[in-house]
Amino acid sequence: MTTATRSRNMLTLAEVCEELSISRSTFYDWRAKRRAPRCIKLPNGDLRIRRSDLDHWLDDREDAA
Repeated sequence: MTTATRSRNMLTLAEVCEELSISRSTFYDWRAKRRAPRCIKLPNGDLRIRRSDLDHWLDDREDAA
């Protein structure tokens, strides 16, 4: 997998927050409560979220109404 392909599959925290229309503090609150999608913590402390993990997390929260 090329770096360009990998970067498209990995979202920054800002991208995830924008997509979900939430603040960064809300995401960190969900993460502390173990309600956020799986994250990868990079050596510099930044978080990345795999596109597949975010999609799976969203699917799990789909309302069956």
